Amino acid sequence: MKRVLSRVRNLDVYPKVNEDFYSRTLSGGLITLASSIAIFFLLVSELGLYLQTVKETKLVVDTSRGEKLKINFDITFPAVSCVLLSLDAIDISGEQHLDIKHAVIKERIDDKGNLIQVRTHDHIGNPKMGKPIQKHGGEIQHNETYCGSCYGAELSSDECCNSCDEVREAYRRRGWGVMNPDLFDQCKREGFVQRIKDEEGEGCTMYGSLEVNKMAGNFHFVKSFHLENLHAPHDVKCYKEDGYNISHRINKLSFGDAYPGIINPLDGVHWFQETPNGMYQYFIKVNFTETHSSFLHFLTNICAIVGGIFTVAGIVDSFIYHGHKALKKKMEIGKLG
Repeated sequence: MKRVLSRVRNLDVYPKVNEDFYSRTLSGGLITLASSIAIFFLLVSELGLYLQTVKETKLVVDTSRGEKLKINFDITFPAVSCVLLSLDAIDISGEQHLDIKHAVIKERIDDKGNLIQVRTHDHIGNPKMGKPIQKHGGEIQHNETYCGSCYGAELSSDECCNSCDEVREAYRRRGWGVMNPDLFDQCKREGFVQRIKDEEGEGCTMYGSLEVNKMAGNFHFVKSFHLENLHAPHDVKCYKEDGYNISHRINKLSFGDAYPGIINPLDGVHWFQETPNGMYQYFIKVNFTETHSSFLHFLTNICAIVGGIFTVAGIVDSFIYHGHKALKKKMEIGKLG
């Protein structure tokens, strides 16, 4: 066992010198102090870089074509009722998504921003109407499949619009405005105009997420009907007073999955519309190139700083010590000569 320990001891590349042979100098003390201060500031700087998220600019080939990007949003519109608010998305390839409802939630709010609790029996007692009108014009018969008319907005002869929302989407797809939704059997049966009246003066908070292609495009929140020309004056009042007031507050708007330290620049942004009608746009570039140094990289840099400064300091100290010693020796030889 002693022989093994002796062999291990012979591997020591740091031989110890007896303290009796140490020679401490003023220059060595100054160099040690200066190197210690340098090590301290460099370590603090390196720690700050390690804790900081680094933004890099890279030019790479995008191999993720066809993948989807998730957009999370939570936006409040104090002057647009939920029944009139819709979400659309379109990209440069021409792909459109109109009146997106999947994973999107609307909450009615009053003029003070308080949530309006909707009771499940709010619409109980509405007058009953006859059977739905088929596309060919007659009422639906027993065991007959319902296919409602799109009122000229269908893209093919076999397309059906079985709800007011589907009629609205068909008209918006065509770029047409609607003068009176009560002319549509589906909207009349669902009491669409009555819902507009019920939500008069309310606002809406819309939140959720949507998935879009990873390419340039836009998504926008719009009023889904142009209803300024209804025949009855009292029907016009409920949505014409606020015009197209799209004042809004962005509670949250983020792209992709969340991760610690992410900053969403539009969170908390609000805009108040002063003119009767208007449109507001945000131009955003999403670029996920933020990186973070690994702990091993941080540890390597620490070792390099400490070892490098001590090595350089040792070389400088040795140069000064031996230079001073040689100069002193020459001076003594000169005096003797």
